[in-house]
Amino acid sequence: MGGVRVLLVEDEAKLAALVARGLTERGDVVDVVGTGTEALGSARSGTYDVVLLDVRLPDLEGFEVCRRLRAERNWTPVLMLTARAAVADRITGLDSGADDYLAKPFAFQELLARMRALARRGPVPRPTDLEVGDLRLDPAGRRVRRGDVEVSLSLREFSLLEAFMRHPDQVLTREQLLHLAWGSDHEVASNVVDVYVRYLRAKVDRPFGVTTLQTVRGAGYRLTDGTPG
Repeated sequence: MGGVRVLLVEDEAKLAALVARGLTERGDVVDVVGTGTEALGSARSGTYDVVLLDVRLPDLEGFEVCRRLRAERNWTPVLMLTARAAVADRITGLDSGADDYLAKPFAFQELLARMRALARRGPVPRPTDLEVGDLRLDPAGRRVRRGDVEVSLSLREFSLLEAFMRHPDQVLTREQLLHLAWGSDHEVASNVVDVYVRYLRAKVDRPFGVTTLQTVRGAGYRLTDGTPG
């Protein structure tokens, strides 16, 4: 199998040099950059078979780099590399549009196998929108629409709505919503969920004359498609 063209985004110079040398010795062509801004510029201007993307970069996180690429409909396969191996971080990486995830430290042979598998598959355009009734959310582009109308949300409102839309018709407790929208290390009281649900209702329900964000007394909240049961 011939070499592939790789964009390696890694700010640790020693690790970047080791990975680049290993790939080059196998016949791959490797471009190395150390910041998220450089990664976006290279990915936009070059044609790559795979992007090896570190999460922790000095300017933009790898998650954000990946989201921006996907928002621009750049579907080059992305393999996230990170020391953050927690399940929540892996989910964040995949939800941002990454194709695979490899925790540091990693065996070079495993990196090579995963990278070549993605490169063989090539870019695969795929829908990123979540839909519940006529409500649509694009996680990569961070856009929300109700029918043909775009709805402007704050980052926290967006995260909370995304949590609901990934679990349609499910009753979610305040603690579950805190974990999903604020993260596992949150230090906020559970009643903040009530506040943000009110914010969401004022933006995605009330102006459209619908009630899709429902309160389930004694349990929590759920998002429905708005059709009568």
